[in-house]
Amino acid sequence: MGLNADQARVRLASDQKSSEIAEAAKASLGDAFGGAWIDQASGRLTVAVTKPGLSVTGADTTVVKNSLTQLNGTKSVLDVMNAPKSITSWRVDEKSNSVVVEVNKNTRDAAAESFIATAKSIGSTVKVEEVAESPTTLYDLRGGDAIYMGSGGRCSLGFSVTGGFVTAGHCGTTGTSVSGYNRVAAGSFAGSVFPGSDMAWVRTNANWTPRPWVNRYNGTNVIVRGSTVAAIGAQICRSGSTTGWRCGTVQAYNQTVNYPQGTVRGLTRTNACAEPGDSGGSWVAGSGFGQAQGVTSGGSGNCSSGGTTYFQPLNPILSRWGLTLTRG
Repeated sequence: MGLNADQARVRLASDQKSSEIAEAAKASLGDAFGGAWIDQASGRLTVAVTKPGLSVTGADTTVVKNSLTQLNGTKSVLDVMNAPKSITSWRVDEKSNSVVVEVNKNTRDAAAESFIATAKSIGSTVKVEEVAESPTTLYDLRGGDAIYMGSGGRCSLGFSVTGGFVTAGHCGTTGTSVSGYNRVAAGSFAGSVFPGSDMAWVRTNANWTPRPWVNRYNGTNVIVRGSTVAAIGAQICRSGSTTGWRCGTVQAYNQTVNYPQGTVRGLTRTNACAEPGDSGGSWVAGSGFGQAQGVTSGGSGNCSSGGTTYFQPLNPILSRWGLTLTRG
């Protein structure tokens, strides 16, 4: 808001006081209450009233035609109507003393016009505003959560980066489409290398927000703070969508592994278990497990009998594509 620290403290205190005055006015005025709002420039509260001569201590007043009860009543009728997709939202706008219906101007169609006509027939309080985009639901990118490839198969998300996330290269080739843990379209592989290395990154769409989190599969998240490489012998844990949270120690760096699909160099060896579907998932170490280490590549054994698991170190992935790790 362009405020310094002292101005922000004053404004927050003023906003709190105005909120209290508005709630008190709503309770005392009853059906004569038309709404209330804070002026963004001055920070001053205005209370709308339906009867001339009414005043509210600590606020300016303005006379309006419709009470807030009337406006909410109109909106409640719209709430039970069947709105087409081109109608993006509707709300009570206390400042304009109206019920505003928003319609996407790019998809405005006959169904939208029918909805608008019916809405306006309810009362003169209804106004229409055109918007350029329709709202969508938003989801979080979190290490260890499942990802699904359009070509088939499930892997796990490694770490959030600006614009998407990293995972294992063997999970998908460049251009492969990806859905998130909830099967909602997330994006596509923007880069992938396998064999030789086992690294990839996925560029996600605007519905997904990169978060500095790794799923610990106990109802909590690890907060990623950086990517300092752990020493051999250090404790390390991994998160994956098949077996959840598993831990072990770092046993060796720069190991070359000869998979059936080809040789992969530069992997880190651990004694933490993993199983199919955990591929691409997060490896973390350090204080609070806040240091990102890499993404699951492959291994041998399982989480019943134990095994050896290799991960592709993270920093070479970030360097290859100029990616920035999302940190908390």
